[in-house]
Amino acid sequence: MFKNNRRNKLIALFVAIAALAIFVNIPFLPKYIESPGTAPNLKPVVSIKGHSDKFKGKFMFTTVSESQASIASYVVAKFNPHQTIESISDVTGNQDQQSYINLQNVYMESAINNAIYNAFHYAKKDVYLKYRGIYVLAVDSKSNFYNQIKAGDSIVSLNGHRFKSSAQFRNYVKSKKIGSKMTLTVYRNKKKIKITRKLYKLAGTNQAGIGIILSDDNQVSTKIPIDVNPGEVGGPSAGLMFSLQIYGQLTQQNIRHSQNIAGTGTIDENGNVGEIGGIDKKIIAARDAGAKYFLAPYVKPTKEVLKYEDQHMTNYQLAVKTAKKYAPNMKVIPVTSFSDALNALKKIK
Repeated sequence: MFKNNRRNKLIALFVAIAALAIFVNIPFLPKYIESPGTAPNLKPVVSIKGHSDKFKGKFMFTTVSESQASIASYVVAKFNPHQTIESISDVTGNQDQQSYINLQNVYMESAINNAIYNAFHYAKKDVYLKYRGIYVLAVDSKSNFYNQIKAGDSIVSLNGHRFKSSAQFRNYVKSKKIGSKMTLTVYRNKKKIKITRKLYKLAGTNQAGIGIILSDDNQVSTKIPIDVNPGEVGGPSAGLMFSLQIYGQLTQQNIRHSQNIAGTGTIDENGNVGEIGGIDKKIIAARDAGAKYFLAPYVKPTKEVLKYEDQHMTNYQLAVKTAKKYAPNMKVIPVTSFSDALNALKKIK
């Protein structure tokens, strides 16, 4: 009798452990958990020959952590004010995992190139911007080219025609008729691939289209050797902070005044700073990393945006709201452009 009870208890314990393992590890599809990520120091990320960063303090770019939800993490996220639960389609844009990764890498490469160009330009150092082609950022699932073109592909030509910008490419496609057969040549993993399909009707228009979101692929070259290596981080949101770190090293000026300054924001080749996602989580990451200041993108909403989104909050407004509640000792500074960021830093003590 004693042996049977002991055996039953062991069996019950085994079942409980197995159930716990299932509870913790089985993915809760199709969901992702977004959480505050990290705020890496940019000193080891940016290397410029003959221009090291010798000043105290640090610039930090901020990240958002994304992980596939388990039952346990899903439950925890329900009660964690700094986590949100997102559908996989909202996170990846209905792209497969590899296409999503490729897209994030494309965004990062573009962010680095634009950051280098702006920093060198404002530091009055030699820098050259060369147009190489067009990046594919995303493909419409209704397109005839869907599952043929991949995010991260670089467009070489369309029906043998080469283009000097993505705008020229779009205008060429618009001049064609719906149903026209097109041969698109792209580079993927250093291989040239040709894809022939028919143009389809773009939603809400009478125009022909391929059904892809594009971005210009610009190559930046400098006389001073530079390397920017963010590791496994992808996406475009570190552009602003990259540019400030590079500029500070090039000019050998203590533009951060020995302070710990975090921030986020995209940057284009003209120095304009754009908004990003998850800034509330990035505020928490910056706080945990000891940031005293946070540079937040500010893009004034249009009347049309306010008309349809009466509760619309800019990146800056959400950052201020989050900091006021969870990081009251950190000052949030609005930034609209690279030059605006430089001017804002002059006021920091």
